[in-house]
Amino acid sequence: MQQHKKVLEVIQSDPSLIELTVKGWVRSFRSNRFIALNDGSTIHNLQCVVDFENFDEALLKRVTVGAAIAVTGHLVESQGQGQNVEIQVSKLEILGDADTEEVKLTILSPKRHSLEKLREQAHLRVRTNTFGAIMRVRSKLSFAVHEYFHKNGFYNVHTPIITGSDAEGAGEMFRVTTMDLKNVPKNDDGSINFKEDFFGKETNLTVSGQLEAETYAMGLGQVYTFGPTFRAENSNTSRHLAEFWMIEPEVAFNDLAANMDLAEDFIKYVINYLVENCQDDLAFLEQRQQQEDKSKPEAERSPMPLMEKLQFILENNFKRVSYTEAIDILKDSKPNKKKKFKYLIEEWGADLQSEHERFLVEKHFKCPVILFDYPAKIKAFYMRLNDDKKTVRAMDILFPGIGEIVGGSQREERYDVLKQKIDELGIDEKELWWYLETRKFGTAVHSGFGLGFERLVLFVTGMTNIRDVIPFPRTPLNAEF
Repeated sequence: MQQHKKVLEVIQSDPSLIELTVKGWVRSFRSNRFIALNDGSTIHNLQCVVDFENFDEALLKRVTVGAAIAVTGHLVESQGQGQNVEIQVSKLEILGDADTEEVKLTILSPKRHSLEKLREQAHLRVRTNTFGAIMRVRSKLSFAVHEYFHKNGFYNVHTPIITGSDAEGAGEMFRVTTMDLKNVPKNDDGSINFKEDFFGKETNLTVSGQLEAETYAMGLGQVYTFGPTFRAENSNTSRHLAEFWMIEPEVAFNDLAANMDLAEDFIKYVINYLVENCQDDLAFLEQRQQQEDKSKPEAERSPMPLMEKLQFILENNFKRVSYTEAIDILKDSKPNKKKKFKYLIEEWGADLQSEHERFLVEKHFKCPVILFDYPAKIKAFYMRLNDDKKTVRAMDILFPGIGEIVGGSQREERYDVLKQKIDELGIDEKELWWYLETRKFGTAVHSGFGLGFERLVLFVTGMTNIRDVIPFPRTPLNAEF
């Protein structure tokens, strides 16, 4: 059989006398005549017109929803509405049957299904319009990330997934072991003897590639990681996953202001790439979001339509506001005074919640916001301490509808200050000797940030649950598929 063409390519083509072959999955078969075919290359289906008198009835009965087929024929101007071209089928081949009765029990059946139902059949959900669109956007976004850093002279570093250190100091890590859990080796005092384990020490799945990336930035200048990270948080929320992907650039000689510039430029680049290259999928997702919003109370609806929200990011400079100024704004705000916030802001030092971040972006400044100079007590040990000894050179970027999307900082480059912070937090210095040592050999100002990839996909697709923007979500009590 001749080389087949993608549906996307075919629907963008002009009618032709040359026969072509298309392969895909049946979305619908109407009147024993019109097959809607989709191969995942586009949100749009290709209409394939069958003259049923010229085909065996037994063959046509096998053209069911979900079946994989190959059609060959001429591309002609469409007689009906909804498409410019269609294929007049001269040859039809069933590549894989789909039993109609079994299809009825799955999300492949034409009726509308809830997102919860789709999650239960995550192995099939990419065949629906919604998830086909989300995963194409996710793929394009991933490409845009690599393209941005490549164009700007960054080197991609693959940092370890198995690590002996806790970058965040949070302790919420998945343990890696080859020990027989029914017969764990013990020391004389009853503690676990990790010397008997595979690596001869306690190891975990990484929560961040940042610390390792910092060491590479101090040799290659500017690097980025883009890989899986893991948090053993028992958080059953619409914004948390146990396994997710992180984008983490680290740049030697960048201070906090340069770090903010980089983050803003990067985000605008990748969003602009999607606006230019994913128009059909974004238009579908916007329409979907508007339909969903109709059934929601006013307060839960999207602050603005999807494409308008993306343009909002592209067209507005990100407002830079100190944490101290933000606290003053929040303390004096109507929702705080009228006790409408779930978490009231009463004093400097409070850890901001999503409701506070969204108020600043959506109600007060009406543009994306970068908060900086946070209290040292609520931020990680590696952030550079300011001269006031109370705040650190941290920054968070806040977006409409989502709150924090980026967290970053200027890193603490001074050996003595970093060592003191590690000691104060009770972190085992022996585990971070290599990180500390980089401050002895040509230390320099350097900065970086972390961006949870799924949070970004959530934002650009208009979805509301992070489990719907990753192929197979890993959450508490769920490692299916």
